[in-house]
Amino acid sequence: MDNIITWLHETWGGEFCYTLMFSMLPIVELRGGIPLGVGMGLPLPLAVTAAVIGNMLPVPFIILFIRRIYLWLQRRIPPLRGLLERLERRVEEKKDLVLRYQFWGLLLLVAVPLPGTGAWTGAMVAAVMDLRIKRAVPAIFGGVLLAAAVVTAITMGIFSL
Repeated sequence: MDNIITWLHETWGGEFCYTLMFSMLPIVELRGGIPLGVGMGLPLPLAVTAAVIGNMLPVPFIILFIRRIYLWLQRRIPPLRGLLERLERRVEEKKDLVLRYQFWGLLLLVAVPLPGTGAWTGAMVAAVMDLRIKRAVPAIFGGVLLAAAVVTAITMGIFSL
């Protein structure tokens, strides 16, 4: 593992990779990735690029596999059943917004930089709704770009929440 990290650091620059990987995490996503990248000294355009790429990488996999993963986890690890059911309820709550406004609803769900929103939630809602990847990914990507603009403005001190 150390060899891989060293190679990534030397090849791509550690800050870029750390920002990309940090932005792949649920909950944190690019909302934490952009400030992290800037804080580590990455130029703003590189920090935003790494965060957007990192935030979008898991999306197709979530849409395709999250339902199967949930079922597998519920069967194999019964103590996780309660947590997974709570997550599914939260996704169901967000589903109404997306059903009402479809593309724009999914885009707005992802774009709002608040807890419980973001690309992971948008991808899970898309999976629950059985949306096709070719319809869901553009909406999620648009939301990620809007969220990146908001987080960038906050990071640069243009406005605050």
